[in-house]
Amino acid sequence: MADLDEGERLARLRLVRTPRIGPVAYSQLIRRFGSGIEALAALPALARRGGGALPAIPPQAAAETEVGFVARLGARHLFRGEAGYPVLLDRIDTAPPVLIVRGDIGLFDRRTVAIVGARNASGAAIRFARTLAHDLGEAGWLVVSGLARGIDTAAHAGSIATGTAAVIAGGIDVVYPPENAALQEAIADRGLLVAEQPPGIEPRARHFPYRNRIIAGIAAGTVVVEAAPKSGSLITARLAAEFGREVMAVPGSPLDPRAQGCNLLIREGATLIQSAADIAEALSPIAGVAARPSEAFAPVPPPAEADEPARAMLAGLLGPVPLPVDELIRQSGVPAAMVQMVLLEFELAGRLDRHAGGRVSLIAS
Repeated sequence: MADLDEGERLARLRLVRTPRIGPVAYSQLIRRFGSGIEALAALPALARRGGGALPAIPPQAAAETEVGFVARLGARHLFRGEAGYPVLLDRIDTAPPVLIVRGDIGLFDRRTVAIVGARNASGAAIRFARTLAHDLGEAGWLVVSGLARGIDTAAHAGSIATGTAAVIAGGIDVVYPPENAALQEAIADRGLLVAEQPPGIEPRARHFPYRNRIIAGIAAGTVVVEAAPKSGSLITARLAAEFGREVMAVPGSPLDPRAQGCNLLIREGATLIQSAADIAEALSPIAGVAARPSEAFAPVPPPAEADEPARAMLAGLLGPVPLPVDELIRQSGVPAAMVQMVLLEFELAGRLDRHAGGRVSLIAS
């Protein structure tokens, strides 16, 4: 993994900012064409074969403006495939094509644990989360959280002296929640601030699950300290489990609704946590797996171009109900690489939606 040259960085940023190109499409384009420059050149033909109009590709000037603005903020773009990109995050299929980071990216090299929990946490839980984070930081762990009120804030406060990373839902220049303005600035100065959204984007409800997948993806394990049964913290825990990471929870009183989510996680198999030593013990078998980079961008031989009957068959098997890609390959009998290329064409043409769990559906015309 090495740094990209300026022309390739601008091309990849334009690719990332092009509508309809999500993380999966982006990685497939880079693998298929070898570079952002070549992928951009291929987009018109791909969209045409997919049966739709080419999405609006941002001009190079727009990418240059964004890069310059981010640099003036004291931040930088960190592309998937570049040196310094978090190795564990790189292993998930939906890893962000680019992160905007401000602070010490060397912290990504540390063993990493996520601590998340309720925004309206109890005083006892806030104190416990701060102590956990402090003890983990003293033991050399990077503590990552989402800079939300309550448990997230406590986790950052407890580990800011030793190393903490905050993944925010909006742009790198946007403060949220407002009362954490000083903490966000302190993390950028002494730790690491991470954003996926472009600068200037205010956080919206749809951005928080995206942020949660980054938190779960960066860390070897996720600890939940107080959470309601349908909270965002449990979404982070579910994502961690899907990524093959350790899920841990702090037990609480069954009389406190804020503890119900944690108690539910433990009942479903999460590791019960009472101290930082418990976390270190739970993660010791897997914390070192970051040494091996993923093969997300390993070049692949170009698949034979699908003919119209194969393309029509795949379109016929798809509908508004999400279908696993593996099932689509099995039912169609079309080679997997060819199916993936046709799906990419449909996506670029605005005809395909991707869903969690590797499922796809056609968009009603």
